[in-house]
Amino acid sequence: MLKNRKKYDKSIQFSTFGNQFLNKMNKILLNLFLLASFSITAQDYLKEINEIAEAELKSSSSLFDIQANPNTANYDVIYHRLEFDVDPAEYFISGNVTTDFIALENMNSITFDLGRITNSNNPFFSSRITVGSVMMNNQSLPYVHNAISKELVITFPATIASGTTNTISVSYAGAPDTSEEGFATDEHNGVPVLWTLSQPFGARDWWPCKQDLNDKIDNIDVFITAPSQYTSVANGVQLSSIDNGDGTKTTHFQHNYPIPAYLIAIAVTNYSVFTQQAGTAPNEFPIVNYIYPENLNSAQNSLAVTLPIMDLFEELFETYPYANEKYGHAQFSWGGGMEHTTVSFMGSFGRSLIAHELGHQWFGNKVTCGTWRDIWLNEGFATYLSGLVVENLDGPDNFVSWKNGVINNITSANNGAVYLTENEALNVNRIFSSRLSYNKGAMVVHMLRWKIGDQNFFQGLKNYLADPLLAFGYAVTDDLQMHLEATSGMDLTEFFEDWVYGQGHPTYTVSVSNIGNNQAAVTINQIQSHWNVNFFEMPVEIRLYGSGNQVFDVVLEHTANGQQFIVNVPFVITDVDFDPNRHIISRNNNAILGINSIDLAAVIQLYPNPASTELIIQIPETINFEKAIIFNHLGQQIKETNNSNIDVSALSSGIYYISLLTSEGTFHKKFIKN
Repeated sequence: MLKNRKKYDKSIQFSTFGNQFLNKMNKILLNLFLLASFSITAQDYLKEINEIAEAELKSSSSLFDIQANPNTANYDVIYHRLEFDVDPAEYFISGNVTTDFIALENMNSITFDLGRITNSNNPFFSSRITVGSVMMNNQSLPYVHNAISKELVITFPATIASGTTNTISVSYAGAPDTSEEGFATDEHNGVPVLWTLSQPFGARDWWPCKQDLNDKIDNIDVFITAPSQYTSVANGVQLSSIDNGDGTKTTHFQHNYPIPAYLIAIAVTNYSVFTQQAGTAPNEFPIVNYIYPENLNSAQNSLAVTLPIMDLFEELFETYPYANEKYGHAQFSWGGGMEHTTVSFMGSFGRSLIAHELGHQWFGNKVTCGTWRDIWLNEGFATYLSGLVVENLDGPDNFVSWKNGVINNITSANNGAVYLTENEALNVNRIFSSRLSYNKGAMVVHMLRWKIGDQNFFQGLKNYLADPLLAFGYAVTDDLQMHLEATSGMDLTEFFEDWVYGQGHPTYTVSVSNIGNNQAAVTINQIQSHWNVNFFEMPVEIRLYGSGNQVFDVVLEHTANGQQFIVNVPFVITDVDFDPNRHIISRNNNAILGINSIDLAAVIQLYPNPASTELIIQIPETINFEKAIIFNHLGQQIKETNNSNIDVSALSSGIYYISLLTSEGTFHKKFIKN
């Protein structure tokens, strides 16, 4: 903000300069205040986003060895019964996973993703997941557990017909691969704790699953057997907790919404539990919080904000998607958090983290990115929802400061797109880039809102979340674009090409001049930080200042370099700001108040163009309009009028040319009749 202060033309009168100076100093003081008040918040926010990204990438290798396993594409999982036997004091799991599936083609075998450690010479990796048995219809089946491909391949005794439903059970035990950290143990205050975090490919390291982004499990039952002194956590509703009489108890959870494998999670330790009530009748539900006892009091205070955040998200979008079950938080020992369906795992309880993980229940859990190239549909939206909390709970000035901090992070480098290339989607550090997938994704969401307007934006997102082809399923970027285009009536192709698929950001130069009769000329140019995009189209906001604290905002549709606009202003302009509300990803912008040479041909405009019924000639008031003559594509005169609002309803569809006779000469334009 301060680095973008303005240069002034020497021809400005001293009295005007004095007003400029006072306005300038007032704005500098305001900007210094905003920067000082936001600096800690911005640092904390960006640190928290980095921690979230780090937590969400911990469960995978730095370079994925698979994207989508073609060997698991021939069946559809409809149900899992997940039975786990664990002790948080031991890095070990034994389990039995029963899977109901529908054959999508004739099948002679079935493949599950299941990890296996290959380096048995290292004592840290001395144990591995071992399959004990595979059963189907009370019959033991042969299998091969491949350590290289991390696959469990099971052979059927006879061909299973396409379209049939079948059930298979796998028993296994061992110490999961520690390199991907999908399964973890630790201590808090001297007490053992166990948790899982499977995004994106960590599920296979602690249970046999199908973990690609193409198949959600319709419903699950989770049974966790653990030492009796501990409390167990999983997705869905707790139905029972039974003492087994041997120093263990088995806790049963049931989740009846479609869920991908990476969002299934368990945690076990000596949790203290407290419950909040949320929702609006008839969609009321509990928020069940599982907290380390030593943090209970502080966590209760911090988590109180979950209720107004939940209310806000339900108001803006729709009822909490899992209102028939619960929401909740389970504390774990990493920084950041992870949005497991119905229970977010939390390393801390800052408000933006609470908002981010809760926002995922809509964007990421109900509607899940269909490929890792589309990860911004999860992370960009969840990050933006934490910004909406700032806007709605703290007010618009704090929201501007929030966006300013995010933009500064995004533009700290000159490259990078929101949407990933195929190679980038193999790199976990790129997928969970806090600068691009989280922060740039969030600001692109905001720019979509700015471009199409609040009503179209929020209705489009409601339609996106409610789309029966997407709800509790998967979406790609094209699906979002389609819904926002449908509600706004706009073609957003150029926007997505520039801001989603393109790299970098613009730097704007704005030149403003008073031209008399309460009008000003505005010229806008931009340069791009990366060759990948040759021009960023966007509506831009210009704030104009006058003496006596007068302020006037104009929004101009910037579609070409050197574009000039004539705007009506109710005062003489003494200063100017570019994008005062931080609607656009940009950097090092410069706004200049001076005396410009005006390209009249550029500022005289026709709109709407194309036109259906009426064509309006926009012309500066300092120029006298005399008449307009319309010609068809053959050069034949069709119409002549001295009215600047021209009725074209009787014209045939096609291209026309118009000569505009003015006191400053004749100007020639082209328009299209729909």
